[in-house]
Amino acid sequence: MEKYECIPCGWVYDPEEGDDAGNVEPGIAFEDLPEDWTCPVCGVGKDEFEKVV
Repeated sequence: MEKYECIPCGWVYDPEEGDDAGNVEPGIAFEDLPEDWTCPVCGVGKDEFEKVV
């Protein structure tokens, strides 16, 4: 599973870790996050993330 980085703040969503603040369990791919999920640091939506290369 791919990691995704928040463009505005640089926070990285790692599917192996999930997102404790957003109640996202480890093992959830970025693509499978709810559409209303937001960055736990700066609050932007999924459209403000890009795949980490």
